[in-house]
Amino acid sequence: MRFLMMHRLDESAPEAWNPGPEFIEQMGAKIQEWTEKGVLITAEGVLPSQTGSLVRKHKGAKITVTDGPFTEAKEVIGGFALINAADRAEAVQLASEYAAMFGEVEVEVRQVAEFDDLPPEAQPGA
Repeated sequence: MRFLMMHRLDESAPEAWNPGPEFIEQMGAKIQEWTEKGVLITAEGVLPSQTGSLVRKHKGAKITVTDGPFTEAKEVIGGFALINAADRAEAVQLASEYAAMFGEVEVEVRQVAEFDDLPPEAQPGA
């Protein structure tokens, strides 16, 4: 099964966006370890929200775009990893290893919907 791990950081904390050499080294080692084990599919950090935009579709198909920073959000996504795990328990255990490298962080773990997870009527040819 595939799982998405998204880590959230306090956007107002400058140290959250300026990782030191020790963190970079730890993250590099974890990436190498998980790659060798076949756990890691991909992982990336993202820049603070002032570099992003939020696109919303409203009723009636109206689209609005709001450029960052997003003042209503204290914690924002700082990065993500897409992993392979046997089940949610293993994914949570891996997320705990991932979180241990950060100072203060929240890591959300979500199972990725696979084609076979779709109800039969939603699959092509049904």
